Order: sequence, then C-alpha cells, then structure tokens
Amino acid sequence: MATKCLNCEQELSGKFCINCGQTSSTHKITAHFLWHDVQHGLLHFDKGFLYTTKELFTRPGYSIRAFIEGKRISHFKPISFVLILAGLYGFLSHYFHVNLLSNNFSVSGTDEEAIQATKSIEYASEWIASHYSVISLLLIPVFSIGTYFAFRSKGFNVFEHFVINAYLAGQRLVLHILTFPVYYIFKDSIHLKSVARSIDMIGYLFMAWSLFQLFDRLGPVEKTFRIILSFIISFSIEFIILLLSMNYIVNSIK
Repeated sequence: MATKCLNCEQELSGKFCINCGQTSSTHKITAHFLWHDVQHGLLHFDKGFLYTTKELFTRPGYSIRAFIEGKRISHFKPISFVLILAGLYGFLSHYFHVNLLSNNFSVSGTDEEAIQATKSIEYASEWIASHYSVISLLLIPVFSIGTYFAFRSKGFNVFEHFVINAYLAGQRLVLHILTFPVYYIFKDSIHLKSVARSIDMIGYLFMAWSLFQLFDRLGPVEKTFRIILSFIISFSIEFIILLLSMNYIVNSIK
C-alpha cells in the first residue's frame, strides 16, 4: 500500500486520503478491476441496487424514511435508480412494441378521424418508449406535488418529497419490468387494457402501502385520507398533462 496518495500526494494514515478521499489501496487495472467497476460503480449490484429493490417491496416506507434521515450508504441513489429502471423498461416497450397508451385510450370506428387517432396513439406510444427515462423523471414532481400538499407540515420538505416519489417511481418501474412478460403476452389482445390497468392498480396499492408506512406517526384514518388526497391531486395534474400532450402530438402529425 502506498504511503502517499497517488492522486494528490497527501500523506496517508488510513484507508482513504483525508485530502481528496481517494482510497489508499489502488490495485492494478485488470479484468477483475473492470468487472468490479461495472458492479460497484455503474449499477452497484453488489449491495445498493438489489438492497434498495428488496427494501421497496418489504419495508418501503421505513426504508425511505431511513434514507431521508441519513442512513444512506446501503441505498442506491434515487435519481440513478429511476433512470436505470426507466431506461430498461423503455427499451423493453420499444423493442417488443408494447403500446404504453393502450390502457388510457381506445379508438373505435373506421372513418378517417379514427384512423388518424390510432396513428397518433401509436406515434405517441413509440415516442414515450424512446424517452421513458425523461418522462419518468418529469412525473416525479407531479406525484411530489400531490404528497407535499396532502402531507404538508408533516415532517418533510418539498425536496424530500421528491426523493420519496423518486423511490416510489422506481418501485412501480420494478413491478412493470417484472410483469412485462404479461404485457407482451397480451400486447395484441383486447384484454391488454384490463391487464395494464390491473398492474397499474397493484403499483398504486404498493405506493399507498409505502406512504402508510412512511407516515406511521399519523393515525390510520388521517393517513388514509391524506393518501387518497395525494392521489387525487397527482392524477388530476397527470390527466391534464396527458391531454395537453396528446393534443400537441395529434396537431403535430396533421
């Protein structure tokens, strides 16, 4: 082990340099080094990513509160967590041509307007799949607004609500990835809408359970009311954004 930091030449007295933070043990770059870098630096699968995923499906509210209160070394960072999962889910949806909007819109009829609407939905679905990471990040503030106003003055600031909803977005993305084979099986079926809505409902039940744990210092009746209120606020904003987006897409195609 070197006696001076190879990065800044500070005298070493422990496992890390007190000046720049680099580890005092710098190994020769080998295949093992590169594999460990992929595991630890990119996806952190050796503990952070898998640990966070497990926590979000076993004790989500308690785990998120622990992260906010400072126990962070074992958790995967929330934004990176969402970006990785959203990128994977967007790739799956795009590659296997699963219509992400089929659970929100249905078109009937054979006239020119119906055909145009169908093309618009297909175009929007492909666009969403190609930009799913960005969309997932943009939806986090929507749910953050909902939880912030529903649980206002209950211990968390607006940025902490952003972290809460980033992890909850990751939770729903994990669920969608795990159930993606079901989407694929029904992608050309009339039952896809029902399947998609059922999986969405399961995801929001997980979210409600997480919030129920997170705000465990409130009474059950008050928690239930505030969770429902947060959903009403969030879904109202999301619905308005979705309508405006679809209107823009339809007009851009014409």
